[in-house]
Amino acid sequence: MKTYLDCYPCFVRQALEAARMAGADETQQRAVLNHVLDALRRLDLSGTPPEVGDKIHRLVREVTGSNDPYRAVKERSTRESLVLYPRLKALVGEGSDLLDRAVRLAIAGNIIDLGPAGEYDLWATIERVMAQPFAIDDSPAFHDALARTKWVLYLGDNAGETVFDRVLIETLDRPVVYAAKGGPVLNDATVDDALAAGLDEVAEVIGTGSDAPGTILDRCTEDFRLRYDAAELIVAKGQANYETLSTERKGIFFLLQTKCPVIARDVGVPTESIVLKRGVLVGRR
Repeated sequence: MKTYLDCYPCFVRQALEAARMAGADETQQRAVLNHVLDALRRLDLSGTPPEVGDKIHRLVREVTGSNDPYRAVKERSTRESLVLYPRLKALVGEGSDLLDRAVRLAIAGNIIDLGPAGEYDLWATIERVMAQPFAIDDSPAFHDALARTKWVLYLGDNAGETVFDRVLIETLDRPVVYAAKGGPVLNDATVDDALAAGLDEVAEVIGTGSDAPGTILDRCTEDFRLRYDAAELIVAKGQANYETLSTERKGIFFLLQTKCPVIARDVGVPTESIVLKRGVLVGRR
């Protein structure tokens, strides 16, 4: 997915919020914004939004001297989600289609995202998503792909959301390799964040080697790329993974909520939609 002009205000807002989370004073905050605005003037719109976001958040970290401005927020999100874990497991068991309910819960957890503007009510989101029709529902293709694969590569998104991923992984009945970020950016889950959510109890946890949003393949390690290339079924969580992988010809299924109007337009659905979308098929032109 390309970067749109509508993305500019979001980049500026994210930079300011990250600077404040890093404890920057007003002088540092202004310096961050000046650097970001200068970078945006030279922006190449052919890149994906996560590629641009990577540059923006590197500037924030350089100016503020904070390696992980979102660390406290990530830790709190994980703690709060772990408290909900027993209720999430019970919710899955309340219906006859356990996989559908676990997929919905994983998508509900995608609301734990500090990239888009606005606050969220986590439990209200869970209740909404459990009853909401899918705007795109490629569940039959997902079930078929799951039945034919020996293992699943699961690309994580945000800290706290990891606990919701755990519930889905426990329902897949397949070995899972869970890929987290190689370093901190936004509130994306790093390997440490994934371990804090207990994902190592249900999956093999690995790092992509990249500290950029989404999954920018040429930024990932060779080890991760080998896993990616070998995977027959990939679950890609969240908007940034859609932005970076939407044109990939792999067996990818995107699970997300469309919280951003630009991404919703690119997907072809209204905002606040829930999506289980099959990616571009291998061999399709």
